[in-house]
Amino acid sequence: MPTPRFTPKTLAFLRALKRHNDREWFKARREEYDAVVRRPMVAFIERFSEDFRHFAPELVVSERASLYRIYRDTRFSADKSPLKTHIAAIFPWKGLPKHEGAGLYFHVAPGEVWAGGGMYMPQTAQLNRVRNHIAAHHRRFRAIVESPSFRRRTGGLDGERLQRVPRGFPADHPAAEYLKYRQFLAGKEYPASFATSPRFYATLLALFREIAPLIAFLNEPLLGAPKDPLLP
Repeated sequence: MPTPRFTPKTLAFLRALKRHNDREWFKARREEYDAVVRRPMVAFIERFSEDFRHFAPELVVSERASLYRIYRDTRFSADKSPLKTHIAAIFPWKGLPKHEGAGLYFHVAPGEVWAGGGMYMPQTAQLNRVRNHIAAHHRRFRAIVESPSFRRRTGGLDGERLQRVPRGFPADHPAAEYLKYRQFLAGKEYPASFATSPRFYATLLALFREIAPLIAFLNEPLLGAPKDPLLP
């Protein structure tokens, strides 16, 4: 398959969309959006669907499941801007709801590109399972997130964390610092212009390949896990 690329027209459209975040403005330019923004992203998704088979076959990679829609859900937001000013794709884990568990993600915005993955907002029961999994298999977890290549490509594990080790775990546990995490994220930000580089796809693919073992580890305790009776 040909290597997909965004173009300067992609970034120009997203910058214009940021200035004119209006349904009528967008409706008049929908064909341009499809040609220079949406279609290139679909090409990325299709190429990833081929390459992920070699190192992350458990991820769902399809236009329908991966591509985020352009319209924002403003029902519960103070910001009533109707349109997103970036294009984004998510690659969730098979067998888990789209926004639960760990997965891969990237977006192209007027000011930056971000690519990476992990677990963004786990529910309490999911977070407890992941922490218990880390505590029981901390050597394997540390081998993933402390490897020189992981740190070089991602800058290391990131995410919100507690000030203290959570209740139920000893303060001197070998993985104490990792048990404090409430999110488990890894990725990298690039200049928006990098999206048009011929090296862009290969760079993202190498980054995703590096993060894939972390995604698999985080999902292990969630697959087939019984529903927590305290959750609705």
